Amino acid sequence: MIYTRTVELRGHLIDQGIFARVLDDINEYSGDYVIERLDVGQTHTEESYSQIRVTAESEAQVQRIVMRLQTHGANPLEPGSASYRPAPADGVFPEDFYSTTNFDTRVRVDGRSVDVDNPEMDCGIILSDDKNRAWTLPVSDVREGELVVCGSSGIEVLPLKDDRSDQGDFEFMTSIASSEKPQALQVKQIAQQMREVKERGEKILWVGGPAIVHTGAAPALEALIEEGYVDVIFAGNALAAHDIESAVYGTSLGVDLSHGHGVPHGHEHHIRAINKIRACGSIAEAVESGVLRQGIMHSMVKQGKEFVLVGSVRDDGPLPDVHTDVIDGQRAMRAALPGVGFAIMVATMLHSIATGNLLPAKVPLVSVDINPATVTKLADRGSAQATGVITDIGLFCEQLAAELVVGYKRD
Repeated sequence: MIYTRTVELRGHLIDQGIFARVLDDINEYSGDYVIERLDVGQTHTEESYSQIRVTAESEAQVQRIVMRLQTHGANPLEPGSASYRPAPADGVFPEDFYSTTNFDTRVRVDGRSVDVDNPEMDCGIILSDDKNRAWTLPVSDVREGELVVCGSSGIEVLPLKDDRSDQGDFEFMTSIASSEKPQALQVKQIAQQMREVKERGEKILWVGGPAIVHTGAAPALEALIEEGYVDVIFAGNALAAHDIESAVYGTSLGVDLSHGHGVPHGHEHHIRAINKIRACGSIAEAVESGVLRQGIMHSMVKQGKEFVLVGSVRDDGPLPDVHTDVIDGQRAMRAALPGVGFAIMVATMLHSIATGNLLPAKVPLVSVDINPATVTKLADRGSAQATGVITDIGLFCEQLAAELVVGYKRD
């Protein structure tokens, strides 16, 4: 017996490669397909439309294929109504739960379409008891008896719109990550986006690695914090530890940042800096007591801004503010995301990917790194909205501060 489902998709299907990826995914999931309709846009700005009949050997397999295709914005032609069942235990979804994308999503239940709050990839959709609300929830946080949407029926995924009104028919350097793009122009565009975000009253999230300190970019980031262009920082133990080492000892990993060479016993500085903060009780208390008088973390505390530090098995210390339970760290990161309208990720691959997994696709994000693979991996893991700047971190932060901070000049 053959089971079928017809899906539709629209957008720039050919030139963005969406159509090919949809067909590849059907084959990869051991299904078959018939292209029932394909209307190709006649101009560069006109969208294409397609209907594809998906076939498989079981209803469960068809459902699984359709859920996969929804990551590309393909939705069932006849969505039907969502099914749902209670979670069988704490931290466990029903076997056929719907696995979410980070796109805006609607669920049709009891004859109504309900918007799903806080879109996040790789979660389940939870319904309130009265079915009037729906939201995403990671599997670790679900509780026994909560209503979980199952299968792909009744789900509509709304992909991002691709605005091509100002683009030509053929362009160079259109990849998300290219070292050949004009960097000065990229910095100006990012600065303008950040101004617009602040004008809308939204928050700017920075995700940073310790290279911000190693490359001497910390003063530029401090200036941006004080000017109001940093509302939240996500990082690990390393960024904060080396920033505090720099503030207290003038070194980063034992290297004198003013002269670029190691100092006697410099290899001890980072752990001694951590110890000083642990003796104070927290970074904020170190600032309050005068132990910490400058640096990125000092500026964040003084400006009343939020930071979430999540550690790893490699951490020394760690600092007392660091979440050592990664699930608790994820929860703290999620709690800081409401109101974020722009994310900038600087010199950190793992924290960038982790944050990208939590962010809705509608939040623009920029990844800045000397290594193009960092940006590519971020996009490959589902953050389709990611764009990249391939450059030295110190140079980028200096240029951005010069664009946004009136009178900024590095001492």
